[in-house]
Amino acid sequence: MFNSVLQSVATFSAAVLLLSACATAPNNPNANSDIRNAQAKSEAQAESYNENEVVAAISTHLGVTSESAASAIERLFKERGRPTAYITGEEGGGALTIGARYGKGTLWMKDGRTAEVFWQGPTVGFDVGAEAGKVFTLVYGLEDPVNVYRRFPGVDGSAYLVAGMAINYQAANGITLAPVRTGVGLRLGANVGYTSYTKKRSILPF
Repeated sequence: MFNSVLQSVATFSAAVLLLSACATAPNNPNANSDIRNAQAKSEAQAESYNENEVVAAISTHLGVTSESAASAIERLFKERGRPTAYITGEEGGGALTIGARYGKGTLWMKDGRTAEVFWQGPTVGFDVGAEAGKVFTLVYGLEDPVNVYRRFPGVDGSAYLVAGMAINYQAANGITLAPVRTGVGLRLGANVGYTSYTKKRSILPF
């Protein structure tokens, strides 16, 4: 008799625990999806460069002080967040109102992948002459290096000067580039138009 009562109590307790577990289970069918998205977002963020890394890279490549580099990228981080890659390179160009710009560099992904990149494009400016210098380009939204090889139109009204460096935005297919230039002949006007990024050097800037 006593054993039967104990068995009944045990069965009842198990049933209560089961019902309690069901009651506390998430009712939102998208809960698991939200968790996965949050994890994916966290992982994606881990594959991007933080501000200190970019400041050090710009300072080293362009030969500017850390303070100047920090001033230049502060606005970029506020507007675009953390870049997934950057391009270090050199370029040259010339203009008689209308000119051309050519460059060569290396794409550096946060996950360790690299790729050689060439770029060229027509330029429109308000000066006459030639120039050559280094350029550091922050890259946003790039997941695969191969996707950088395309034409990037300039974003209207995005060109500005900060701490002696010229910055502008180029965007295409969800990928945004932010070239940072310093030195003589910054030529903000030359950023109007587009730039083609390719695997091999092209003589024609179109």
